[in-house]
Amino acid sequence: MRVAIVNDLRIAVEALRRVVTSDPEHQIAWIANDGQEAIRKCLSDKPDVILMDLIMPGLDGAQTTKEIMTKCPCPILVVTATVSGNYSLVYDALGFGAVDAVNTPTIGTAGNVQGGADLLKKLARMKGTVNESRSLQREPRAVDISASKPSPLISPVLLGASTGGPQALLVVLSPLLTLSNVSIWIAQHIGADFFAGFADYLANRTQASIHIARAGDSFVQPGIHLLPSEPALIVSSQGTIQPDPTPSNSLHTPNINRFFSSVAKNSAKPGIAALLTGMGSDGAQGLLELRQKGWYTLAQDEATSVVYGM
Repeated sequence: MRVAIVNDLRIAVEALRRVVTSDPEHQIAWIANDGQEAIRKCLSDKPDVILMDLIMPGLDGAQTTKEIMTKCPCPILVVTATVSGNYSLVYDALGFGAVDAVNTPTIGTAGNVQGGADLLKKLARMKGTVNESRSLQREPRAVDISASKPSPLISPVLLGASTGGPQALLVVLSPLLTLSNVSIWIAQHIGADFFAGFADYLANRTQASIHIARAGDSFVQPGIHLLPSEPALIVSSQGTIQPDPTPSNSLHTPNINRFFSSVAKNSAKPGIAALLTGMGSDGAQGLLELRQKGWYTLAQDEATSVVYGM
């Protein structure tokens, strides 16, 4: 893959260059030292992947991601000195269309690069879906699914999202927060390292209680439930949340298809399910199975999706 680097620190650029070129399948497309330069270079030479720093002079990495996804969309991997120290900016960048985030590799005193394995793993994961990316960045607008709830009893609402999902979820959740009779289940593709921070991000932005789903939960329990990246969870025939006993080689976690399919098989009461913005096709088959069981199904349109693939 042709990989571009956006970073204002020379030592960080060198560490990233060494890691990327250590894999013969990757090459450096170009290097930019700030956000504006990155936008200009992307417009004239769009790479396969951009490695985006967060803290830079002028435009930060989140705003640069937003501009690139508007003008010359392509897969973006946030690479920052400390992901845990920049959670807010990380999730802003993910909401604007970044695919994932990883800590920046460092060069040790002996001149060796440390922390490069995680970056190479992220690039390998992205390679499988990079060609599926057809992007158009605009502000997502809310879909009023509350007006279409199928019953005044506890109604299940399923939301699946990938690239750009954090911002879309905030918009879609807004009208649902006033309802007390819904059980909302969110499957957002996100790495296990960033899951706890994402739960806090949603809670802080919505001012709502976010429950991290775990084995033994009732599927019809009201509230907002966030599926963890690990372990994979499904709905059992008893209507409870349980670990998925079937091994999966899927790159996507949590896996939307497997969760949606388990709901279609084991939920007695139809509800509402929606697929939001995202790269790849995880969730399409599961959404079809729900529709065939009488669920009200929706998909975010191309005009409002960061990536129109799901």
